[in-house]
Amino acid sequence: MTTRRRLDPAERRAELLDVGAKLFAAQPYEDVLMEDIAGAAGISRALLYRYFPNKRDLFAAIYQQAADRLLAASEFDPDLPLTAQVTAALDAHIEYFAANRHSVLAANRVLAGDLVIQAIIDDELATLRQRVLDVAGFDDSAREVVSAVLTSWLVFVRTLCVDWLANQAYSREELRDVCLGALWGALQPISRTGQ
Repeated sequence: MTTRRRLDPAERRAELLDVGAKLFAAQPYEDVLMEDIAGAAGISRALLYRYFPNKRDLFAAIYQQAADRLLAASEFDPDLPLTAQVTAALDAHIEYFAANRHSVLAANRVLAGDLVIQAIIDDELATLRQRVLDVAGFDDSAREVVSAVLTSWLVFVRTLCVDWLANQAYSREELRDVCLGALWGALQPISRTGQ
């Protein structure tokens, strides 16, 4: 039996999120058990439940942390052309999706109707939409339609990425090229995007 390490609550919570993230990334949501997470962290189930009352709450905290990290990794650089910025952000998302296949599928399929998970996804999409709007330089007359196009495009990208993860029917490069082509094609009638 391993000796449990004493950690302050913030350190323990961070450790549980890291352990849980690894297990959810490696296995389908249904196969991850709270006792597996407690065992991997070297703590009792009772202690785990003090931090997270159920598996969905733990997963939601992990998914929120991942969304925050993903948004931090896909900050736009105003010194780069819009095309390069969007491509870099899309690449960061596809890389995360590929590395965390089971977690992404759980959030978008198993827990698709969960209000907390959906709120995390919606907030991430809204942030990404706003970032593109802020760097794109569209005037006020085009901004509303561009905002609607971006919202639709982000949902399209999310749907296509989930399909790619589930079926692996096309390459990562094809996925990226289709996503980018859809955006530039949708924006072309509105204005030149500086591609």
